[in-house]
Amino acid sequence: MVQAYILIQTEVGKSSNVAEVISQITGVVQAEDVTGPYDVIVRAEAETVDDLGKLVVAQIQKVEGITRTLTCPVVHL
Repeated sequence: MVQAYILIQTEVGKSSNVAEVISQITGVVQAEDVTGPYDVIVRAEAETVDDLGKLVVAQIQKVEGITRTLTCPVVHL
């Protein structure tokens, strides 16, 4: 299982709606509005790195109002 945090920047005033829509996507564990340089932080999981990439590119990045994403895979040292 691959887990990642996805940091999302949105258009002004869209963060709440973006978080709500993303929270309904399969593979998304949590999506929350935050303050700071990013507007929404998502915790997601997938079976493989490729599946995680597909989740981000094919589903999350297509949500209306998103301007940029940064995917940070979780590592276990």
